[in-house]
Amino acid sequence: MNPACAEAADARKSHHKKDKKEKKKKRKDATDHHGGENAMAEEETVHKKKKRNKDTEEGKKTDQNRKPTVSIAVAGSIIDNAQSLELATLLAGQIARAATVFRIDEIVVFDSCPPVENASGAEAEEESGAQFLIRILQYLETPQYLRRRLFPMHKNFKFVGLLPPLDAPHHVRRHEWSEFREGVTLGGDRSKGTLVDVGLSKDILVEQILEPGKRVTVAMGTNRDITTACVRKVVPPSSPSDEMGSYWGYKVRYASNLSGVFNGSPYKEGYDHIIGTSEHGEAIGSSELTLPAFRHLLIAFGGLAGLEESIEEDINLKGKGAKDVFTSYLNTCPNQGSRTIRTEEALLISLQYFQDPIRRAG
Repeated sequence: MNPACAEAADARKSHHKKDKKEKKKKRKDATDHHGGENAMAEEETVHKKKKRNKDTEEGKKTDQNRKPTVSIAVAGSIIDNAQSLELATLLAGQIARAATVFRIDEIVVFDSCPPVENASGAEAEEESGAQFLIRILQYLETPQYLRRRLFPMHKNFKFVGLLPPLDAPHHVRRHEWSEFREGVTLGGDRSKGTLVDVGLSKDILVEQILEPGKRVTVAMGTNRDITTACVRKVVPPSSPSDEMGSYWGYKVRYASNLSGVFNGSPYKEGYDHIIGTSEHGEAIGSSELTLPAFRHLLIAFGGLAGLEESIEEDINLKGKGAKDVFTSYLNTCPNQGSRTIRTEEALLISLQYFQDPIRRAG
């Protein structure tokens, strides 16, 4: 072979080897690059999965740590028996006081006889006993400094000034500092957040953009700066109870009949133990009563003719007896001296009766 040709052949071989090396290196780099990306993607997926599991565990832990709730159901017909607006107002005030003293989380007011449809004139303007009771209960539960903003003038508020205040922990006075306060959102500039009236000498600023006229729970913290330079945050109404163990008032709900009390539960899992109270119920001493562990307990009180009548009048409960409707049907005041126990009296007697059984169940 010609020396020049030999040199050219050697050069081609050398160049070919060099190309192969470079291609191999590129393939390796590409593999490493994609492998790195895949590893990063896998790591990110694992991280997200861990975060989801952590959030789920924390959610479960929060649910487990959350205090069990106690609800009461009251027939609105008890108001219809009041002989005057003043007496009806005093009766509603007694129910609100009893619920607050015994830390009730929810009051359900149910109608035995729902309002007549297509009513007209004076009949349409009159509130049913249930509607009246709900109005007064909501008014009394609201801190005094918010009532004017949240409740327009109404003829049925004529005698509310006679009622004793609930004096619940969330009814904070102007000079007191609390880590949480109830407030109402205000209008105005929303470029930095929303102004909220929380009953202090100045309105405070929260970071969320909210429509005006809404009642909210605000985390105030320990910093007593109430200028708009210190931005607060709106939190769920359950936060004061969850974080401090404070009783933060009751919620009020309407049900058109007794079955609506159970079916309309605001709790996802519903009520897991339902107690009916009646002179026809089983008489068990408070110290002997054992309640199962519960998340949401409901205690029902009947109207003038008791829960039996409410069951009979409810088309959804036709053919059922008290023992079919309630988990327990109890007489909380056996050997009563009066032929009748009024609902406001039954509330105080029964809620005291259930204190120890509830504590033991918790």
